[in-house]
Amino acid sequence: MLRAAAMSRWHVHADQYVREIREHPDADISVVWDEDAERGAAWAAELAVPFEPDLHRVLQRDDVDAVSVTTPTSMHPDVMVAAANAGKHIFTEKVLATGMADARRIARAVEDAGVQFCISFPRRTIPAALYAKQAAEQGLFGDITAVRIRIAHDGAVRDWLPAHFYDPATTGGGAMMDLGAHGMYLCRWLLGKPARIVSVFNTVTGRAVDDNTVSVIEFASGAIAVNETSFTSFGGAYTLEIDGTEGGYRMLSPSDVQVRSKHLYGTKWQQPASLPAAHAKPVDQWIAGCVSGAPIEFTIEDAVDLTELMAAAYEAAESGKSVAFS
Repeated sequence: MLRAAAMSRWHVHADQYVREIREHPDADISVVWDEDAERGAAWAAELAVPFEPDLHRVLQRDDVDAVSVTTPTSMHPDVMVAAANAGKHIFTEKVLATGMADARRIARAVEDAGVQFCISFPRRTIPAALYAKQAAEQGLFGDITAVRIRIAHDGAVRDWLPAHFYDPATTGGGAMMDLGAHGMYLCRWLLGKPARIVSVFNTVTGRAVDDNTVSVIEFASGAIAVNETSFTSFGGAYTLEIDGTEGGYRMLSPSDVQVRSKHLYGTKWQQPASLPAAHAKPVDQWIAGCVSGAPIEFTIEDAVDLTELMAAAYEAAESGKSVAFS
């Protein structure tokens, strides 16, 4: 049985991860810690577990094998480094950190401690995305020339996101830092090493962080990705398009997938004959890795790669210039 500490209810997915941990037969929540003591105590009461206001005392508990980190992004480095140093396995909400120095510091701590690590990349587990990756690897698209991803919702215009999501000091950014992370890790997964990036970020609602954004990324292969995200999109959106020299792919929603390829149907768009089975949710992969050593798809290296893209995206937006990757 994996006994996990729930580390902060700051993030909107905190309750989801706690629920998924508790639904797993091999895991449970043993204690709550929160940087906001009042919020943490209330959460602990709901979960019927103790609340511990001191971070280091939580990590010293015998009934804590692991931590689920949903703190402010700005707190990730200190919380995760302390957890790794205490020998606790780590599950974390994306992104890993707001800058590369902190991302590398977390990675060193995880690697030195040898703990199991997983970052939440759920969009890589769905059948539609798995098919895109599989088809690309099979050469159905030829050389990929372009990828376009749009993931958006209306949290800023309908005010269902918490107010603290608009605090740049704790979030490190707005729509791109949070929701745009999905497009960033999908681009990197599909296209490999990035070469340079440009960004245009603005705010429709006048808040202190970006809520309407786009980054354009050139990859070492020559492919170009457009990653669009927004907190101001009526009804939301989740689309993925791939163009290549011998085929293409479009996903207008995870249940609406079409493909065309000179190796399959020619120029006519068709639904694939079948899609791969969904992969296990990130939380379930993490628990299996902790309990039985099963492989986890979403590694500390993937987490650092996401931070690299995100940090460069914000640097490009702030400078108004193209930012190259080393």
